[in-house]
Amino acid sequence: MSGAVPRGTTPSREWFGRPVLAVAEDLLGASLSVTRPDGTVTVRLTEVEAYGGAGDPGSHAYRGRTARNAVMFGPPGHLYVYRHLGLHHCANVVTGPAGQPSAVLLRAGEVVDGVAVARARRLASGVVRRDVDLARGPARLAVALGLSVADDGLDLLGEVVGLRLAASAPGAVAHGGRVGVAGPGGDPVAFPWRLWLEGDQAVSAYRRG
Repeated sequence: MSGAVPRGTTPSREWFGRPVLAVAEDLLGASLSVTRPDGTVTVRLTEVEAYGGAGDPGSHAYRGRTARNAVMFGPPGHLYVYRHLGLHHCANVVTGPAGQPSAVLLRAGEVVDGVAVARARRLASGVVRRDVDLARGPARLAVALGLSVADDGLDLLGEVVGLRLAASAPGAVAHGGRVGVAGPGGDPVAFPWRLWLEGDQAVSAYRRG
């Protein structure tokens, strides 16, 4: 399936159903908006990580389906949101055909709309020194967008969340090892599945597992 859609438009379900690395690269530069009672926040995505299923030892789905990762096994185009270390939320875009789990972790972005709302959310959960740091890292991004485990399974084609692809090529894309992944899944040669916009200030710091 090609799933090709024009730049600057909202992708279709078929677009999300493509291989995880293809979706991951095309998410860079895209704008993700989430509407909540306190307002709408839009983040331009600058960094992502791809995670496969049974063949990817870094993936939550590597050992099969569980209550936690069930959304990864469902139809594409939904959010997989989990709590990391019992503290922070991380948001992922489910990709590939249903039953073949894969997802793209949204690692970082730049808040381009709703800055005041995002800043208020982040200040309620920690220190914010610069606006460029509002969504710089997966936990910060989730807070800025107002996402939590209550949003696990949320439809990206629904009314709460909106995704719009970049209107033009977002810039040079770099590839490298995934952040904080230990063991074989963290091998940057075997799995150079972290993708980011080279030179963008909103990209997070790299920490090897």
